[in-house]
Amino acid sequence: MMNFSMSNRFTVSLLAVALIHICTLSPLSGQSVQLKKDAMAIDSIYDEALVNGRCYPWLERLCFDVGHRLSGSKNAEKAVAWTRAVLDTMGLDSVWLQPCMVPHWERGAAEEVKMYGKGTKPVALQALALGGSVATPAGGIRAEVVEIRSWEELDALGEKGLRGRIVFYNRPMDPTKIRTFEAYGGCVDQRVTGASRAAKYGATAVLVRSMNLKIDDFPHTGSVIYDSAYTRIPAAAISTKAAETLAAAIKGQKNLEVSVRMSCQTLPDAPSYNVIGEIRGSEHPDRFITMGGHLDSWDVGHGAHDDGAGIVQCMDALRLLQRTGYKPRNTIRFVAFMNEENGLRGGKEYAREAIRKGEKHVFAIESDAGGFTPRALTFESADPAFDEKFQQIKGWEAIFESYGIRINKGGSGADVSPLRPTHAVLSGYSPDSQRYFDFHHTADDTFDKVHKRELELGAATIAGIVYLMDTYIR
Repeated sequence: MMNFSMSNRFTVSLLAVALIHICTLSPLSGQSVQLKKDAMAIDSIYDEALVNGRCYPWLERLCFDVGHRLSGSKNAEKAVAWTRAVLDTMGLDSVWLQPCMVPHWERGAAEEVKMYGKGTKPVALQALALGGSVATPAGGIRAEVVEIRSWEELDALGEKGLRGRIVFYNRPMDPTKIRTFEAYGGCVDQRVTGASRAAKYGATAVLVRSMNLKIDDFPHTGSVIYDSAYTRIPAAAISTKAAETLAAAIKGQKNLEVSVRMSCQTLPDAPSYNVIGEIRGSEHPDRFITMGGHLDSWDVGHGAHDDGAGIVQCMDALRLLQRTGYKPRNTIRFVAFMNEENGLRGGKEYAREAIRKGEKHVFAIESDAGGFTPRALTFESADPAFDEKFQQIKGWEAIFESYGIRINKGGSGADVSPLRPTHAVLSGYSPDSQRYFDFHHTADDTFDKVHKRELELGAATIAGIVYLMDTYIR
């Protein structure tokens, strides 16, 4: 006999799906049977995830048996082998590796960044080289440091104020932004392009305040992109605590000096792979639904939230559909994309092959925002009929209401975005973001920072939306 909470949830689901079918673009036969099937399917997916989920133990193994896995590294090779081995145990119709060439950058010895105040001993500042940065000369660089909080301030100082100096970008994330990814987007440009913009005026190196709302001593790495028109200069991130310390010291002392020593290097591109597993569609095996995350991570911490969580959630979503007995109409693929962090080579190669083969992709979803409590699903598409399709998708919000999930227009995910030319509907899984940038690209992004239940709710949410998209979207 069904317990009260399950019965109540089931009733809400029936009412929600009834509204969905009133608004759906395609007529259904045996409507009452289908209503019951939809309601029970979504509930059973969540029940299976929360009772028998596999994503959390899978994440533990990925974190401790493989660890961080920067593209081109030995650990990235281990991650490919690990993912394929897990997929091989799942009874899928096919599992294979899709080759792609990826960048190969190595950090080298631990970075050294020090601040020199008058009459005091040098103060070490916690730092990480930015991915793709060049090294300093063997003896390092020591120079006067100049604090910059805007591009206008940088340009106003120009060559006269910056030549021979170290630029310290100290524009913080905006704490008033409730959507923390907006705050991140508002300042990450100084990390990505700041080195070349400073080199234009003769700066010798750059330090960047970490992209984090929390004041702590974990520096955040991430990609730097050089403009070939200017000299490549070393670039490092310092922790938010170090940034506060350095900013206070600059205010208290003129001509403050900082030293930077880094030994990173860029090696030739290396061979790697996307890892793909699929369940073939029972009605339309030549139409494809893709779900996945990126297998690579930065070379510090475990890469647990970014993006081990997304990998294991989507693997488990595929398993949840199997375990609940669902037979997909379209072919459903899981893809572990390689090289999102510093090149997007895996996502681009997957889309290139899909377009080359003339594959019909109807839907793709990426989980790459951490393993926190699900809050929303966002959707976009280049399809001229997307507005009409989105009205149908928006109607499903009622079915996720009891799980606290909204359905919104918006972005999707970096790895699935190259599929836009196929006119597929693209989606991004959006969990609560308030703690995400505490861990993003840091040594603190470790397995113990992921909550089992939150991770499992995410896997069920992804499986649920894939079920609905496969059932109704034409």
